[in-house]
Amino acid sequence: MDKKQVVFDKIKEIIVQELGVKAEKVVLTAALADDFGADSLDALELFNQIESEFLVTISDDAAMKMKDVSDLVDFVLEHVSEKYFA
Repeated sequence: MDKKQVVFDKIKEIIVQELGVKAEKVVLTAALADDFGADSLDALELFNQIESEFLVTISDDAAMKMKDVSDLVDFVLEHVSEKYFA
């Protein structure tokens, strides 16, 4: 399994847990606000869980740019340590 799939699967799991959406709705093109109904507090909780899981820091600036699941996956792939996949 490639790194992108590993990251996507974990983010999907976090989204299902944090936002209470059905797993089949979590696809790369799904918009956090429009498709999941995530408000700013939901997004903050989601980002906190992602930071904890992948040991990355999501700046406010970066968070503002994240609109869909693909944005989250790409951010994590750019910032996560290789140790995560070991």
